[in-house]
Amino acid sequence: MTTADESTAGAAEALDDKNKWRAFWVCVVVAAITILDLSKVNVALPSIENALGASSTQLQLIVSGYVLTFGLILVPAGRLGDQRSRKTLFLIGLTLFTLASVACAVAPTAELLLAARLLQGVAAGIQMPQVIGLIQQLFRGPERGRAFGLFGAMIGIATAFGPTLGGLMIALGGSQDGWRYIFWMNVPLGIIALVLAWRILPATSKSGYGRLDLDPIGIAIFGVTVLALMWPFLFTTGAPTDDPNRWWLLVVFVLAAAAFVAWERRYAAGGRAPLVPLKLFRVGSFRNGTLLATVYFAAMPAMFLLTTLYLQLGLGLEPVFAGMVTIGFALTSAFSSWRGGLLVERYGRSLVVVGLAILLVGLGLLMAAAILTPPSITPFVMAAAFLIGGTGGGLVISPNQTLTLHDIPPVEGGLAGSVGQLGQRIGTAIGTAVALSLFYSTLYNERNSGQGTVELYHHAYGVGMLSATLFFAVAMFIGVVDLGARKRRARQAAQA
Repeated sequence: MTTADESTAGAAEALDDKNKWRAFWVCVVVAAITILDLSKVNVALPSIENALGASSTQLQLIVSGYVLTFGLILVPAGRLGDQRSRKTLFLIGLTLFTLASVACAVAPTAELLLAARLLQGVAAGIQMPQVIGLIQQLFRGPERGRAFGLFGAMIGIATAFGPTLGGLMIALGGSQDGWRYIFWMNVPLGIIALVLAWRILPATSKSGYGRLDLDPIGIAIFGVTVLALMWPFLFTTGAPTDDPNRWWLLVVFVLAAAAFVAWERRYAAGGRAPLVPLKLFRVGSFRNGTLLATVYFAAMPAMFLLTTLYLQLGLGLEPVFAGMVTIGFALTSAFSSWRGGLLVERYGRSLVVVGLAILLVGLGLLMAAAILTPPSITPFVMAAAFLIGGTGGGLVISPNQTLTLHDIPPVEGGLAGSVGQLGQRIGTAIGTAVALSLFYSTLYNERNSGQGTVELYHHAYGVGMLSATLFFAVAMFIGVVDLGARKRRARQAAQA
């Protein structure tokens, strides 16, 4: 065991079982607040437009800018947390997130709201890698599976409850001020979490990490790479006015990615600590788990977004009621995430494959409900389909997280977790862009076809959801391939 490993192990052992779980819950609640801001703001965009006169581009940036800065800062923050103090980085990120939430809540113009949202994304990117790293640091073996199970449950609840919570805030505050409540609610939660984090979270010893090495050139190239990849997808709406020139940025992405890999290899060959140790991707469990999570998150947020759009635009439901349809997914995914965390040590990757199979059944029922049921009962049938889908979804997120980090040493837990989180953000950007393009292009192309409103949205929803189905199917394929590889390795080990 290295000195750094010993320091993290010592920090974990310094906390008794009760305090470990207290520290865990502080981290997980903050992570849930961070994820909530990815989804609850979506339903507030019409209110922000009315209150501040925001343009369509500004509204898009209020959502996509948060995702972009979140993704850009994840890996450098994870690296810094691993090399120095995760607790310090967590407190810095949480403080900045709380202050940025205040700035969002009081913003008098769309420009200031946008600036505050970008800062909020930076703060989220600072604190999220520390959550993963601290869980790696605090727990071992089956207990780590339980911790990631509960972590996945909270993230599932936050993702699914976001639209409902946002709609409720708008209903309480009205069309002019309701969107401000969405940001104000972060403030008391952030202050309470800051006090608890300061008192409870374990400190990471700095002595085991040697000289600080942040690889500044690697950070710069990495930033260009992520920006060039995410930008064209984040600014895809499916409208005819989308600028096609944005896709040229993917050429920049390819060149920057090649330059980043070359630089990181050269940097590591010189005996330095690269921003992203490429050896991580030689670990099969990490590589396959990260890829599976990326594809999974290309489908899941898009599924929620398209369903909410269909219920609001096609069936005329209020935002709060459209959001409530997904509550069943939150509840069942929370339960199955918790159970999955307890069972993952026994069943491994097969648990994830079973979860994806159940999720695909729920997805099929969701699409059938939209297309085949009368509008008066469609929301109720969709809610039932989400109950099934959530059961499968919970068996994917937390077991996959546990399996992905299983062979990663705790000293690199924050960095490895941040790479996984970045994959999820990139997946979300790509999946949402593809789904929205299919949804809105179908509406634009068939608006004059003579179909009724409900039938038109039926078709648009079905076409858009095909992309989510495809991404879930690819995740299933990755899971099956990884399961087969694990079984072969187990047979070889038994024969040896």
